[in-house]
Amino acid sequence: MVNRVKEFYTAIGRITLVPLLVRCGVFLCALLALLLAYPAGSSEPRLLGLLVVAALAPAIAPRRNWPTLVLLAAAGAWVVATGWYDQRVELWRLLALATFLYLTHTLAALAALLSYDAVVAPEVLARWVTRALGVALASAVLSVPLLAIDGQLGDRGSVVVLLGGLALAVCAAALLGWLFRRR
Repeated sequence: MVNRVKEFYTAIGRITLVPLLVRCGVFLCALLALLLAYPAGSSEPRLLGLLVVAALAPAIAPRRNWPTLVLLAAAGAWVVATGWYDQRVELWRLLALATFLYLTHTLAALAALLSYDAVVAPEVLARWVTRALGVALASAVLSVPLLAIDGQLGDRGSVVVLLGGLALAVCAAALLGWLFRRR
């Protein structure tokens, strides 16, 4: 037990800036995703404390199942909030939730790769976040017309939007594959 405490203090003393920033980013993005997903009127202090602890788990242990569990909890909370509590689906909230879920996922992947004492150039982190924000922006730009179509088609709109989104995803994957082969 004493050796583990010494190892913990040694690890704390060796933390470098970039891995610490990545883990802080995981925490903030997970917390924002959870806050956006839960129903708007639920601001109990106990729930907020639970959400903070849940968002802290993937930042501390990104190699475990915590990032997946937090992402599933946020997605489940969104479904419950919009289905059970009849919360209105607002476009800005949906796009923000999707963005923070993706950023949580990608930053947790980066945090899982970096050890606490890794020496990483800040440009690497800047490129990683820029690329992730570009993906989030592109998905938002592609999803807004599909959501507009969904509102106009009524009951069959969900199927049309689902198939349209699938077609766009396949086209995007094909375009990326073509661009990588061209290099």
